[in-house]
Parts: sequence; C-alpha cells; structure tokens
Amino acid sequence: DTLIGFDISTSLAWQDAGAYFPGWDASPPSARALWQMIDRLCESDANLGANSFVDHAIASAYFRRHGGRTGALFGNGAGRFRVVENASRDQRIASPYSNFNLVGAAQVGKSSLTGMRMLHRLIGAIPVWPFDPLPGSGPLIVEIYTSIAAVYAGIPKGRAKVRDPATLDRALAALGSEPHRPLPRYDDHATDAIVTAAWLRSAHRDPQLWSPRQLTPEIAQTEGWTFGVR
Repeated sequence: DTLIGFDISTSLAWQDAGAYFPGWDASPPSARALWQMIDRLCESDANLGANSFVDHAIASAYFRRHGGRTGALFGNGAGRFRVVENASRDQRIASPYSNFNLVGAAQVGKSSLTGMRMLHRLIGAIPVWPFDPLPGSGPLIVEIYTSIAAVYAGIPKGRAKVRDPATLDRALAALGSEPHRPLPRYDDHATDAIVTAAWLRSAHRDPQLWSPRQLTPEIAQTEGWTFGVR
C-alpha cells in the first residue's frame, strides 16, 4: 500500500465560471477530459511537455506567460483560483498561485499541465483522489503542497524551507518519525520530500482529511482537491 504525493495541481479552476475556459466551445466538462485534451494537443511535445497547449491559439488567451504576455481571458489580478486554493488560504496553511499564471519561480502552472498529461496515462492503472474512490488497498495518488506538510510539522508558514539537519529532525519528531540519516547536502528538494513523506505516513489516518467540508461531488470531478486542506 503506497500513498503517492505529487506536488502539482491536478486540475484548473472550474467552479468560479462553470468552465475551465469560459467562452470556448471545446472547454472540457471534467478533469479527466481536461487531461485528455492537454495530452492530445501536446502529443508532439517530448517528455510529456505542454508547450503546445500553452502556446495554443485559443488556450493561450487564458494564461499569463513569459515575456509579459497576459492573455485577454486571464482575468484581473492574480488570476483564477480553485475552491481548494481559496480554502487553503482561508485556513492559513498555503499561499497558492493561480494555475493560469505560468510566470515566476513559485508558480506550478506549467508543471501541473505536464503532470496532467502523466495522470491521463495513468487512468485505470493507479487511482487518483478525489477523482477516483479510495481503494481498499494498493497505491493511491494525491495532490500535495509541500508547504502544507511543513505547517503540519510545526514549521512556521512563510519559513517552510528546511536547510539544516537540526530543523529537519525537529520537523520529523513533530510528525512521529525518527531522526533522519545525514544527507550529503541539505537543499529544499531533499528536505521537502522527506518532511512530506513523513507527514503523509501519519496524516492519511485522519478521516477529516479525506472528507473536506467544501469538497462536493462536482468539485471532486472538475477541480480536484489538495490533500491536507480540511
């Protein structure tokens, strides 16, 4: 039995406008259809890349891209957000970026689009929560934000990056894990992975995390959810 956390967004905002791409007659009706659409339009992109979708003549109008290119349908300000992203901000456990924003070091929009291509390839092989029901056994994929795991580990929001062994061990102890084996180098990638894995191992036992208050059947099939947001 394996709980697999992907640090991507598994879908785009839908609830705010009743569509991923309002005004486009090809806008998909569900997350799985969105994954399929992106994969089809990017079939010539190597390594599950998503450049063909980002630069698509119609789809590009909904995104903010590099070079000061903000699509006419991107919207105002920071862009559109999913219900779970607004909930994570309200619960003060994350400061998400819009997945329609593809600019900046903190954005996850582009990696999320490539991740959706991967999720499309995994349909029928590994269930993805909450699009699929919880299996009785075997592997399961969930969407995670490493900053949420850090908050559960007692690391103050805004200082979620662990770069030294003592802080890492304090975080692991807060999550009920033993001290780590020394690492060759302490960088954000390694420590994020360790803390998040330790958190998933303990947090999956919390039934409330599998039944968030705002997660409706419609949201479960269109926008998905981030594990850890209540």
